[in-house]
Amino acid sequence: MKKILITRKLIKESEDKASKTFNPIFNTNDELYSQSKVIEMSQGCDGILSSLTDKLDKETIDKLPDTIKIISNFAVGFGNIDLDAAKKRGITVTNTPEVLSDATAEIGVLLILGACRRAAEGIESAREGGWKWSADYLIGKQLTGTRLGILGMGRIGQKIAKIAKSLGMIIHYHNRSKLNEEKADGAVYHESIKSLFSVSDVLSICCPATKETENMINKETVEFFPKGAVITNVARGDIVDDEALIDALNRRKIYAVGLDVYKNEPNLNPGYLKIKSAFILPHLGSATKDTRIAMANLAIDNINEFFDTGKCLNKVN
Repeated sequence: MKKILITRKLIKESEDKASKTFNPIFNTNDELYSQSKVIEMSQGCDGILSSLTDKLDKETIDKLPDTIKIISNFAVGFGNIDLDAAKKRGITVTNTPEVLSDATAEIGVLLILGACRRAAEGIESAREGGWKWSADYLIGKQLTGTRLGILGMGRIGQKIAKIAKSLGMIIHYHNRSKLNEEKADGAVYHESIKSLFSVSDVLSICCPATKETENMINKETVEFFPKGAVITNVARGDIVDDEALIDALNRRKIYAVGLDVYKNEPNLNPGYLKIKSAFILPHLGSATKDTRIAMANLAIDNINEFFDTGKCLNKVN
């Protein structure tokens, strides 16, 4: 049986599956392994089942033992792994797409609702008690008839669009390529982010984190939005220049944000904590039991498929 390092603790059902599939090294106390610890623990292993908390950069990958043939990332994203460095070492990298789309889309919609309806301020007021109802108390933005811009109309973006459309929102999107009519479902395509942002009363960021999308929300691009727009992010923190967005919030160019992901998480920029209109969550996108089991099981299946066939459907490099 292949020996596999599993860098984070999995839900029991998935650990049981891993035990039946190969010879696993479990992280029993869910310790956050350092890069040097990953290198040390992977000695004699055939593969690594990693998570987004593992920084597998070029320096780390270059020091992995020659026995490592696959890194199966327990996530749809893979920004924590240097794909080029892995490819040069002959290491296959895989991800876990599709199985988390529904759960992540639900959080995407929650971010839109939470930011637009001032949920963070409402929760704080309810906890403090003694609030007084009035006609203009915590007035938020109603979604009906507003324009939702979706940056990245993949599986998650399409699911958010479907729910938002049922709430009366008008869907616009920007993608690397225009969707066919069935997938677009009436959404308006924009060839540039400037065009999309200029009509987005609310933006939902759903695109992958790449060199092209890094800091796509920045000092220049925030000016493309209508005054008082709302920006939400269920994708990756690297897509947002935090200082630029915080500045736009402070001067009310941007009305509110709904964020589930951040640069350097869990150490999010403290500027967000000072802004009442920031509705922030601790990366809950895929946080349902069914989804986390499905993700881990797919990561296990990716390893099994690779060693059985030499290929893997979910290879990303």
